[in-house]
Amino acid sequence: MQQDYLDDLESKTIYILREAYNRIKPLGMLWSIGKDSTALLWMIRKAFFGKIPFPMIQLDTNMELQEVYDFRDMLIKEWGFEFHAEMCPPEEDMDQTLPPATRAASRKTEGLKNLMTRDKYKGIIVGIRRDEQSMRAKERVFSPRSFDGVWDYKDQPAEFWDQYKTEFPEGTHVRIHPILHWREIDIWRYTLRENIPYVPLYLSQNGMRYRSLGEKNITTPIQSNASSLEEIIAELETTKSSERAGRTMDHDSEDSFERLRRSGYM
Repeated sequence: MQQDYLDDLESKTIYILREAYNRIKPLGMLWSIGKDSTALLWMIRKAFFGKIPFPMIQLDTNMELQEVYDFRDMLIKEWGFEFHAEMCPPEEDMDQTLPPATRAASRKTEGLKNLMTRDKYKGIIVGIRRDEQSMRAKERVFSPRSFDGVWDYKDQPAEFWDQYKTEFPEGTHVRIHPILHWREIDIWRYTLRENIPYVPLYLSQNGMRYRSLGEKNITTPIQSNASSLEEIIAELETTKSSERAGRTMDHDSEDSFERLRRSGYM
């Protein structure tokens, strides 16, 4: 039963990826190097018969954990795909009215705006899921944005029966979310089944592990003894805590994440 369920999730993701590739050009993907975007990268290789036909882009603040950078370099070497690190502006250039952790996170929003201004991507693939955060639950699979990233979440195209709107006016780019329908536990079950590599920081060390990976200045580990994927899955089957409990940005003022999302944050 679980095998069929994961196959259905994978099949829908591959359909979305192929639809995006056929209809939207130029196309790129934001690779955070975390569990979700790496599982998505794995499915891209399946969708295109071992190839990755568009570039992987990291919005780099120079603040990722060292293990994340090491994993990134290892996977680029092993899988051999086009990669670009977009360096993000410094924190002092950000909106100083934002709370501190949100201000640090907004560097990636501005880095993405710089990327879009320069390279004019019509479509950007992003590995977010609806169950991660309440604002992300409002997303569409094909989500139109103004070219500078502004998102009007109250005015989005309807999506019924896997029919997606892929043509939008000039001056618009599209965020494509191929794993929007997945859950955190699904990603780990799929990673275990497929033997997908992942950053080892997700596993417990001395009673602490990272459940969500962000920059080291705004992300902390959680208490956990889960030291294998099987134990992570068992933990998720009973936990009541939020996946983003270790993200300090999520503990800032109530509307800070919403402000970031509206202005272009992933």
